[in-house]
Amino acid sequence: MSAANSPSQVHQGRVIEWPELPAHQQPPWPDPDELARAVAELRALPPLVFAGECDILLERLASASRGEAFVLMGGDCAETFEANTADSIRARLQTVLQMSVVLTYAASLPVIKVGRLAGQYFKPRSKVIELRDGIELTSYLGDAVNSMEFTEQARRPDAQRLLRAYNASSAALNLVRAFTQGGYADLRQVHAWNQDFVRDSTAGQRYENLAAEIDRALSFMHACGANPDEFKRVEFFAAHEALSIDYERAMTRIDSRTGLPYDVSGHFLWIGERTRQLDAAHVQFASVIRNPVGVKVGPT
Repeated sequence: MSAANSPSQVHQGRVIEWPELPAHQQPPWPDPDELARAVAELRALPPLVFAGECDILLERLASASRGEAFVLMGGDCAETFEANTADSIRARLQTVLQMSVVLTYAASLPVIKVGRLAGQYFKPRSKVIELRDGIELTSYLGDAVNSMEFTEQARRPDAQRLLRAYNASSAALNLVRAFTQGGYADLRQVHAWNQDFVRDSTAGQRYENLAAEIDRALSFMHACGANPDEFKRVEFFAAHEALSIDYERAMTRIDSRTGLPYDVSGHFLWIGERTRQLDAAHVQFASVIRNPVGVKVGPT
């Protein structure tokens, strides 16, 4: 645990107050000046998402709370820079889109699609030190902090990795936007993937009847000349755990439309089980931003 120090920041002439509260699960940064430089650079970078998109997601989630929609979230527990490739991102996106088509048809409800991506580069740990063969090193805390390799240099927390996390997230979101708005996520294309899954997979055979029903529905709409824009593009939102207080505060901006603060590192942020203390920095941070937020609820 460390004290979250950055008591305030200025954006568009408005001061965002950050009280000095205990911040759990924060990396043991060895060089405060290096961290300060990285945070200052993050504050000057463009947003990864827009406040208006966060508002749209909030409206969609409100409809789900009324039973008018279904929320589907999927993605990796932890992202890595090495796996942040076009093929990997496309595969994750494809899985969510395939599931959403089945859910939409079976439930007769719109599906809110949320990807756990473009920011999941931090890892909470039960112990900050890892012991192997009598050697103690800092635990692997996610690619935004250090590397998996068990060497002193690799495990040293490096604040420049915060900027690498931003760049990797930006690349992923750009690709997701291209896929979801450029025809790759066309409903008929997604249905064709499902048909391949049914044909080529033993598990997929359980959905053969449902896939046939969807196929007939699409054929009927095609025969009627129906070809709405909603068939060709989809809404897709990005989510990650707001674990690093330094990163998330640096990515908080004042929305020019409303004058309110938004964390523009992702559309949806959540607080994990290890950082949900009511008197600590993460809950205070979540209370300030206008994004939709979640709290992980577990046995403790």
